Amino acid sequence: MLTTLALSLLGVACYGISAARGHASIWHPSMYGFNVTDKTFPYDNRPVAPLINYTFEQWWFHGHLDYPPNPGDFFELPAGQVATAEIACNKGATTWFNSSEGGDIRSGNDPCPNSSPAAYHTTGFSDLKGCALAIAYESDVSKIQPEDFTVFSVNQTCVWDRFTDFAVPARMPPCPEGGCHCAWFWIHSPDSGGEQNYMTGFKCNVTGSTSTVPLAKPQVPRRCGADPDFGKPEASPGNCTYGAKQPFYWFQAERNNMFEGTYAPPFYLDLYNFKGGAQDDIFVDSYATIPPPSANSTVVPTLQQPQATSATSSFPGAAAPTSQPTNQVPFGTPPGRCSSW
Repeated sequence: MLTTLALSLLGVACYGISAARGHASIWHPSMYGFNVTDKTFPYDNRPVAPLINYTFEQWWFHGHLDYPPNPGDFFELPAGQVATAEIACNKGATTWFNSSEGGDIRSGNDPCPNSSPAAYHTTGFSDLKGCALAIAYESDVSKIQPEDFTVFSVNQTCVWDRFTDFAVPARMPPCPEGGCHCAWFWIHSPDSGGEQNYMTGFKCNVTGSTSTVPLAKPQVPRRCGADPDFGKPEASPGNCTYGAKQPFYWFQAERNNMFEGTYAPPFYLDLYNFKGGAQDDIFVDSYATIPPPSANSTVVPTLQQPQATSATSSFPGAAAPTSQPTNQVPFGTPPGRCSSW
């Protein structure tokens, strides 16, 4: 079963000041802040507005915890299948155009009608840096902490098409009574805008589960892929984080887990051992042991549990541009104010 999730892209500049650039957010009735507008907060805090140098209260769930979805609204995640997302310039270019101020502006698979790719922060297909879906097996949103989210699906060619696929691991266990919470995360190329994070939380539910094996405790991703731009022509597999991984929390005033600099953002690519598609090694039995990562290590873990087949290898976004390795030392310039457009 294909599930439709809409991602909207709308022009807002760094720190929420209006401009002609585009930004992205999930659009679906299950999301927090579905009906938030630029008038709801004293500043522009629409779901499409980027999150930069914010307090935890401001960036966590985009500051929309007081704007929850209606009871019974869930985004379904079919185990072993694909959830399809809509990506668009604004809500009017999605399935939910009827609740958009601008009305219906849909144009087929075009994510930003009448605009160039610059509207969704890319110079072209080779400049795409991926986006991710993460899950927390908790129905009470007030109990969830950043460390509770586990990335379960990555599309490495996001944001590009209006219709974008996210493969769901086949072994995803069922959610607790009251459902799970999920979030969409995106950090775009430094060549296409400022130091911007995107997080939109939503209520979700795994369907068609055939396994009860829980997810492992997620760890902080490590920069370990090849990136010639930073003098790292070869990947360092022994420096990777394997298994369940947290999303990136970067460039905020507090509660960051990534400390890369302005011009070396973290990406949902092989650079951080995020393979395109379903993240099939996130379960407690995926590995017998995982050796401590190190920049000088050549030891990598072996998958212990045979992985059920997920709809991963054949869907667009299962593989894309790569980047760079590290020893968890910040890359690029120190965090600061937004770089110029």
